[in-house]
Amino acid sequence: MSFHNSTSPVTIGEALLGECKDSGVESPMTSDLQQDLVLDLAVIDASMLPLVGGKAANLGELIHANLPVPPGICVTTEAYRQVAASAAIDYDAFSTAGPEELKRLAGQAREALLAAPIPPAVAKSIADAYVALGRNVPVAVRSSATAEDLPYASFAGQQDTYLHIIGPSAVLDAVRRCWASLWTDRAVVYRTTNGIDHRAARLAVVVQQMVDAEVAGVLFTANPVTGRRRQAVIDASPGLGESVVSGAVNPDHFVVDTETGVIVEQRLGDKRLEVRPLPNGGTKHVDRKDGSNRSCITEDQVRDLVALGDRVEAHYGKPQDTEWAIDANASIWLTQARPITTLFPLPKEQRRGQKSDDLRVYFCFSVAQGLYRPITPMGMAGFRVLASAAARLMGIPVEDALAGPPVFAEAGQRLFIDLTGVLRGRVGRVLMPRVLDVMEARSAVILRRLCEDPQLSVAQPSPLPFVRRVLRIAFKHAVPLQIFQALTQPDAARARVERIGSELASRLTLPSTATIAERLDFAQRVLETEISLAPRTMPAAAAGLGMLGVASKLLGDLAQPGDLQTVLRSLPHNVTTEMDLALWELAKAIKADQSAACALRDQPAMELARQFHAGILPPTAQRGLTEFLSSYGHRAVAEIDLGMPRWSDDPAHILGVLANYLRLEKPEMAPDAVFARGAMEAEAMIETLVGRARTRSPLRASLVRFALRRARQLAGLREIPKYYMVVALAAVRRELAAVGAELASRGTIETAPDVFFLDLTEVREAAAGRDMRHIVEQRRQAYQLELRRRHIPNVLLSDGTEPEAHFTAPTSATGLAGTAASAGIVTGVARVVLDPVGARLEPGEILVAPSTDPGWTPLFLTAGGLVMEMGGANSHGAVVAREYGIPAVVGVPNATGRIMTGQRITVDGVAGTITLEPIS
Repeated sequence: MSFHNSTSPVTIGEALLGECKDSGVESPMTSDLQQDLVLDLAVIDASMLPLVGGKAANLGELIHANLPVPPGICVTTEAYRQVAASAAIDYDAFSTAGPEELKRLAGQAREALLAAPIPPAVAKSIADAYVALGRNVPVAVRSSATAEDLPYASFAGQQDTYLHIIGPSAVLDAVRRCWASLWTDRAVVYRTTNGIDHRAARLAVVVQQMVDAEVAGVLFTANPVTGRRRQAVIDASPGLGESVVSGAVNPDHFVVDTETGVIVEQRLGDKRLEVRPLPNGGTKHVDRKDGSNRSCITEDQVRDLVALGDRVEAHYGKPQDTEWAIDANASIWLTQARPITTLFPLPKEQRRGQKSDDLRVYFCFSVAQGLYRPITPMGMAGFRVLASAAARLMGIPVEDALAGPPVFAEAGQRLFIDLTGVLRGRVGRVLMPRVLDVMEARSAVILRRLCEDPQLSVAQPSPLPFVRRVLRIAFKHAVPLQIFQALTQPDAARARVERIGSELASRLTLPSTATIAERLDFAQRVLETEISLAPRTMPAAAAGLGMLGVASKLLGDLAQPGDLQTVLRSLPHNVTTEMDLALWELAKAIKADQSAACALRDQPAMELARQFHAGILPPTAQRGLTEFLSSYGHRAVAEIDLGMPRWSDDPAHILGVLANYLRLEKPEMAPDAVFARGAMEAEAMIETLVGRARTRSPLRASLVRFALRRARQLAGLREIPKYYMVVALAAVRRELAAVGAELASRGTIETAPDVFFLDLTEVREAAAGRDMRHIVEQRRQAYQLELRRRHIPNVLLSDGTEPEAHFTAPTSATGLAGTAASAGIVTGVARVVLDPVGARLEPGEILVAPSTDPGWTPLFLTAGGLVMEMGGANSHGAVVAREYGIPAVVGVPNATGRIMTGQRITVDGVAGTITLEPIS
C-alpha cells in the first residue's frame, strides 16, 4: 500500500500558464490570481485563513506537510464578497433578532445570494481554474468559512458540500449554493451562540478532485468520547464518506492504540447504505442487503490509517478529526482535517522526573468549589501561593511559593490537584473518597473505581506518614482543645472565631502612599501567611457537624430520612445566610419606597450600577446599598478568583437580585418568614427526636439533645474559614487594582483591570518597565474563549481520559438521579442558570445550576428547589439549601443539559431523584 503525494505547489497554475504561453495567449488566471479570486490549494497556508477559510487553510497545510491530499482550488472570500455586495444583506437586523426572527433573516439572506449575479470575472476565474484540474473531472465542492475548523469551534457541517460535480456550469452552481449555505438557520444560530459577528463571516469554496472511493470514513486521532489521547477511533463504510459523516449508515468502528497499533475494539456495522457517484454527476444512495458479516477495511489498512493520522497530529501538534478515502488502487487520501474541539486540555505538568507513561489522576478543585468559569491568570497565581501555603501547613516542602506545590496543575484555565499520590497511599484511597462523598459525590464514585486500576496500586502501605502530619497540625494549633472548648462553651468558641476575623482585618490595610513593590509584597505575604486560618477556625464547626454524626449513631433507626437535615434548617451564626437576609431587609425597605421600587423594576441592572457609583439612585436604595456593601462588598460570584470584580466594584448582580425580590408577592414565601419557619421546624424536630430516643432510655435522650443543640449552635460556623479567606482576597485585589492603575498610567498595560491577566512575577516586570500589553491581549482572548466551554471534567487522567464517560450509568428519559441534599419534595418550573449575574429567577422556580458558591445564594431565597450537577451532601449549595428549607438534589450529571428552562420537574430531596415532565 502506498500514500500518494499531492501535486506540487504550483501544478495547476503552471499548467494554465504553460498552456497559454505555448499558444501565445495571456493566462486567464494571471490577473485573477493577483486579485485573489481563485488560488491553488498548494499555495495556501494557515496565514491565509481570512482569504480562504478554515477548510482550505487546513488542506493547504496538509499539502505543505507532504500528506496525500487530492489536488484542488479555492474560490476565495474575495469572490464571495463581490457577490454578497450586490445581495444587500441587512447585517444590522441580526444583532437584535430573536430565534424566530433569526431564521427569517437567514432565509432572506440565502435567497438574496442565490439571486445575486456572479460578476463575469469571478465566473470566468472559477470555470477556468476548474478546467485546469482536468476536463469534466469530477470534483467535490465544499464550503470553507472563515469561522470554521478553528481550534475552539469546528463548525462541522454548518455549511454545504456537493459531491461528484462535473462540468463548469455545474461547478458554478454548486459554488453559488455553498455561498448561500453560509446563511442556513443552523449556521446563523451557531455563529450567534459563539459570539461571531455575522458581518465578519465570509465563505470561500474548495473545489477538489474527487477520490473514486472504494471505502471512506473518518479518523479521530484521540478518542472523542473518553478524551483519551494516543487512541485513534476510525469509522469506515464502503463508498463515499458522506454516508459516515452524515450519520446515514452504521459504519465499521475501530479503536486503536496509537503507540502499539493494537486494535483494542472492533465493531462491525450493518453498512446498509452506500453513497456512489453517478456517471453524469451527482451521487446516488445504494441499499445493501447485509454488510455486517465482514469488515470493509483490513487490519493493515486500519494501521495505515492510524499511522497517517499520527502524521497529521504531529504536524498540528494537537489531536485532529480527519476524513479519508481509499481508492481502487488501495491508496489512502486525506480529504479534510480539523482540530477536535471537544477535548479538554491536558494539565500542565509540574512534577519533576515524572515519566510520560505514568498514569496521573487530576481532580478539578475549582469546579468542586462551585467555580465553572475559567480562572484569571492572577487568580491562578494566587491559587499557586495558597496551595504552597497549604502544602507547607501539611509539612510538604515547596521550593517556590509562586510556582505552587508539585500537586498543583492547571488545565483549561481551571485548577486541578494531582491526587495520584493520595490514591496510591493506603489511607488516602480510603479517606479521600469518603471526604468527597459529602463534598462532591460524583468524583467519589470515580475515585473508588480508579483505585481498582493496577496502575494505581498501593505504593505507600503505611499510614504513619499521614498520621504524623495530622497530629502535627492538630497539636500545633491546639485542635483537640478547640473542639473541647466548642462543646463545653459554644459561645466562647464563637467569640474566639470572631476575634480571629477582627485581628485578620486589622492586618489587611496599607497606607495610600505605598509603592508598587510594597503592595506586591503585601499581596504575597497575605496569600502565604494570612489566609491559612482553617486550623484555627474550622474545629468549632467540625465539632458541631461531628455532633450531628453522634446523634445519628445514637438514634439509629429512630431517625427517618430527612429528619437530621431538618435539624440543620435556618442555622444561626452563618455569615452567608446573614448576608442574604440582610439583602432581603434592603429589598423590603426599597419595596416600601415607591420611587426606589420603580427605579429597580424599570431599569436594567447595569444602568442602576452606574447610578449607584454616581450617587444618584433614589435615597433609600443609595443609602441601603451603601450600607450593605460596607459589610458585604468584598463578596462576589466566583469570589475565590482574585481577578473577579467584587460587588463593591460592580453591584449590578446585587441590584438584579433586589429587583427579583421585589416581585415576591406572597408573604408566606418571604425569606425572613421562611427562615423563621425553618428555625421553628428545626426546634420541633429536636424535641421529636429526643422523644423517640427517650423510648430507649433517658440517658440516650439527654445525649441526643446535647448533640443536636451543639450541632445547631456550632455548625453554622462552617462558612467562616472561606469567608475570612474571601476578606483577605478582597484586600489583595484592592492593592493589585491600585498597582494596575499605576502601571496603566505608565503605559505598560492599557487599563488597570489588565493587571489581573498577569501573574505576580510579570507585574513586577511591568513595574520595571516591560511592556505587557500584547501578553494581556493574548490572555484576554484565550480567557474569552474558555468562557464558552460548557463541559469541565471533575476528574481527568494524564492521558486525557475522562473516567466519568466510562463509569456513569445512563439515565432514563423521564428521570435523573443524584445525591439527596435537602429533604422535601417540590414540583415546579425549572430555571436553568449557568451564570447568576443577570439571572432572572421567578419566585418558586426550581434553580438548576452547574454548581454554586456563596455568590449564588441570594437566588436561593426565592427558589422553590435546587438541582446541581456537582456537589455532595455537605457541599456549599446543599448546606445552604438545607438551611433555607428548599428541597435539593446535587451531583446530577448533565442536569443543565437534560433539563430545559420552563419544564416542569419534581425534585425529591430525600430519594435524590428528579422526575421530568414531558415538554409540551
